[in-house]
Amino acid sequence: MKNWKVVEGKAIARIFVFRDFKEAMRFVNNVGGLAEKQDHHPDIHLFEYKKVKIVLTTHSAGSITEKDVVLAKEIDKLSA
Repeated sequence: MKNWKVVEGKAIARIFVFRDFKEAMRFVNNVGGLAEKQDHHPDIHLFEYKKVKIVLTTHSAGSITEKDVVLAKEIDKLSA
């Protein structure tokens, strides 16, 4: 899980930077597809037209769980 940071002990987050808006949107849509397959939905923030911040937490647990780690690793593969 490269470049993910723990946020307040309850979530993990990472910012991804792309070449342009189109590439950032493609990434957002691909993350959405992964999230649907895993039934685990992150907060996704698109900002400054080419940056995407992903925040993962398991709301029912109120903390970071294995579900977050698994999804983070899959998201990392998308960005490679």
